[in-house]
Amino acid sequence: MCFLIVLLAFQNLIFENNFIQLIVLPKVAIVILNWNGRKYLEQFLPFVVSSTYDNKEIIVADNASTDDSMDYLGQHYPQIRIISLSQNYGFAKGYNEALKQVQSEYYVLLNSDVEVTANWIEPVISLMDNDETIGAAQPKILSYHNKQFFEYAGAAGGWIDCLGYPFARGRVFDVCEKDEHQYDDAAKIFWTGGAAMFIRAEAFHKAGGFDNYFFAHMEEIDLCWRLQLSGYSIYVCPQSIVYHVGGGTLPKGNSRKVFLNFRNNLIMLAKNLPFFQWFPKLALRIFLDILSAIKSLLSGDGAYFVAVFRAHLAFVYWILFKRKESVFPGNKRGILNGWFAGSIVWKYFIKGRRTFAQIVQNKS
Repeated sequence: MCFLIVLLAFQNLIFENNFIQLIVLPKVAIVILNWNGRKYLEQFLPFVVSSTYDNKEIIVADNASTDDSMDYLGQHYPQIRIISLSQNYGFAKGYNEALKQVQSEYYVLLNSDVEVTANWIEPVISLMDNDETIGAAQPKILSYHNKQFFEYAGAAGGWIDCLGYPFARGRVFDVCEKDEHQYDDAAKIFWTGGAAMFIRAEAFHKAGGFDNYFFAHMEEIDLCWRLQLSGYSIYVCPQSIVYHVGGGTLPKGNSRKVFLNFRNNLIMLAKNLPFFQWFPKLALRIFLDILSAIKSLLSGDGAYFVAVFRAHLAFVYWILFKRKESVFPGNKRGILNGWFAGSIVWKYFIKGRRTFAQIVQNKS
């Protein structure tokens, strides 16, 4: 009798071990791109380390920082892997170079100025792991400085209008809505915020990664556009929540940031739009850019005016001499979700619509 009890216990132990092996969590690599971000690493890295997801690796990819970021990591977080890049490649090429050296099923591209919650990884990985067509996803991104409001760079999932103006569930132009759980549904979107981007490693490399030419800004939207054109979908998973400071490297209004946003947006449209839409939409978009620049000049912001003018010249230069340096979509036949067929410029400035719901759901 005792022998039978021992045998049954042994069989149960084998079954439990096999069952545990069957439910091993997918490998997740959290990759933080750093450039002179010692204060953010010190402030926010403890939250990342405390994440409850078990099968994770935390990596800091350093864009040739000149501060003491790496000394700080070596002293306080020797368990964290460091990938040292030879120069400041910016967001796009910085991640491209770093991820060549990372083996994982999923990448989480996390800004250093993001405070994560304890279980922020589990809901997103569960969503993606149950649907192989999801190429990338994001959590709900709230403002670190005002945690009741959505944050500019992603909010509750990015959309785009017919002229390439990005907006989000919870953010239109500079208006960020209060989070009243109005966007708590997991939903298909057009783009994920680059501050906390979950992406299937296979999908990232298959799409060619970020476009190195962008350096920074708009590269996450461009990548998500290419992913959708190749058959993947993009999702937001609001059951996961993070808090983003924003503007840590290039603050709002910085002329370099204005230049990159305008130049890269035009390049993104030229790369991804169907050919028959190419000229009319780009022509209208450039016209609206010029109106925006003139308005800024009349209000005394000459730096903004110059940045937009330089961006247009740089776009022409890209068309003539640099197109071969960019990553183009493999095809342009994929289904686009999070695409608004109207103009948010018209809805916002003429119709006075200030929220995502007013713009997308109100047809007038």
